[in-house]
Amino acid sequence: MESASKQPYIFNSISELHRALGLPKPLHPLVSLVDYANIKTDTTALSKGMVLNFYKVSFKKNFTGKVKYGQNYYDFDEGGLSFVSPNQLISANEKEADYGGYTLLFHPDFIRNFPLGKNIKNYGFFSYSVAEALYLSEKEKEIIVGIFRNIQHELESAIDHFSQEVMISHIELLLNYSKRFYSRQFITRKVANNDLLTNLESLLSEHFDSDKALTKGLPTVQELSAQLNVTPHYLSDMLRSLTGQNTQQHIHNKLIEKAKEILSTTNLTVAEIAYQLGFEHPQSFNKIFKRKTKMSPVEFRESFN
Repeated sequence: MESASKQPYIFNSISELHRALGLPKPLHPLVSLVDYANIKTDTTALSKGMVLNFYKVSFKKNFTGKVKYGQNYYDFDEGGLSFVSPNQLISANEKEADYGGYTLLFHPDFIRNFPLGKNIKNYGFFSYSVAEALYLSEKEKEIIVGIFRNIQHELESAIDHFSQEVMISHIELLLNYSKRFYSRQFITRKVANNDLLTNLESLLSEHFDSDKALTKGLPTVQELSAQLNVTPHYLSDMLRSLTGQNTQQHIHNKLIEKAKEILSTTNLTVAEIAYQLGFEHPQSFNKIFKRKTKMSPVEFRESFN
């Protein structure tokens, strides 16, 4: 019984969530804009977590307390955006600072027959954690709030043949601005992100310089991001902003760097090197090495003789 009580609440529709928050019925069954100031009901029961079967974009502003991002505080006090895709677990934190703001909710069915329905998977920040939220400057906040107001205006207007298309255009505009602002955030957090890059390089060096590769195989993006306490999508997007390469490419670069060192300083066979670096099959190692260096491991070794 106790374990069942700890199960998260699952909301299959926006109307269900409105009822749980003590809000009136949504103006549209598949899209809603919620003002936090209108939530009057006690949401303590939701602290065990929620799973939504629709998208959620939350803008929180006017923090009365300092909220941390990892070991660092928010870049801006004006507020920030967080993104949740369907079937993600949302864990509420009762100790979170007080705030105001809005939450945009939209069901996958609302965008299904539009290009956004296929393209929304390209907005990687829907896979970020709440700790990797987008923190806005005052000017950025004005843009985001303006888009929310336009969406609310459409929701309150009489429905016509263009209503859905216009609202989806506003949602897409919101996501594209978020993409731009995340790019800015990666730049303004350059010091913290450089530390993350340094830590990644240390993890990769430790993996390939010890017997971890031999016993555990090649490191994965998921394993590395877990050790760095960030989500895989955030890590790859951050690295791409700094270096132009994603996490998988960094893994391969470190792998090739170590392979070159072994090829040029030992007499191990190519197969032995492949196994030492974590490959189950030497031909897979040969393929990656040739793709990265334009020569086979044997050809590379021969170039030193």
